[in-house]
Amino acid sequence: MAGVRRVIPLTLGWVEVPYSMSVYGAPDGIRLWEPVPALLLEVDGGWLLVDTGLNPAFVRDPALCRRFHQDTGVEVRLPAGAGDPLEGELGRVGLTLDQIDAVAVSHLHNDHAGGLRHFARRDTPVHIQRRELDHGLGAHPARLEADGIIRVDFDDPAIAWRPADGDSEIATGVTAILTAGHTPGHQSFVVEMDPAVGGGGYVFAFDAADLRENIDSERAVGGSIGVPPEATIEPIRRLKAIASARGLRLVPGHDPVVWPALTTELAT
Repeated sequence: MAGVRRVIPLTLGWVEVPYSMSVYGAPDGIRLWEPVPALLLEVDGGWLLVDTGLNPAFVRDPALCRRFHQDTGVEVRLPAGAGDPLEGELGRVGLTLDQIDAVAVSHLHNDHAGGLRHFARRDTPVHIQRRELDHGLGAHPARLEADGIIRVDFDDPAIAWRPADGDSEIATGVTAILTAGHTPGHQSFVVEMDPAVGGGGYVFAFDAADLRENIDSERAVGGSIGVPPEATIEPIRRLKAIASARGLRLVPGHDPVVWPALTTELAT
């Protein structure tokens, strides 16, 4: 196989957040409902899952939901039903957790790392940037929580971490790109399609650019760790340059119009 054969966007819930959480300097009084994204990629060797959504235990329990979400200005809407969002979305496309051959996580915020617990004892490799993992396991849990990272989501020695130091190919046609700023080791993903299915491909920004506005107007994202907000613009420019040079589509991570439209497009 010369590249990725299939891309399936998943939506693992929705969050209502202040506009300023996605675009630095935007009005605080405006709120947006944004999708919780994940990706399934059919690669040489099986299925690669990118990001894992929220831990529903921290949403459905009222006290934990207040602590981890509402007190930070976030409202959460999980998919209908009482099951696990990740298992439900996988089931919708005919897959189970056991059929996931590898996982990659863009970063450790709770809306991206909340499903890592599913893979802790499956010996499933989990790709992450080393500096992200070091921050997640090394910073004080209270400091992490203030930044939207819930350490219990991923602090498990049974997770088969595959840390990278910078850009790295994690499967044929899939390259993780270090786009630090939003978090210390945030990574985005270049996905190049197999010529047998038409070629081309995508650059999935994830939280390096939440909205189309972050990309088109080169607006800093609303949250950053360890760097000033303006430092998040350079990763956006880098992703734009990669997409332009390779003729790929650059996809923002949480755009409430772009993500559902891409999901519909790729389902046909």
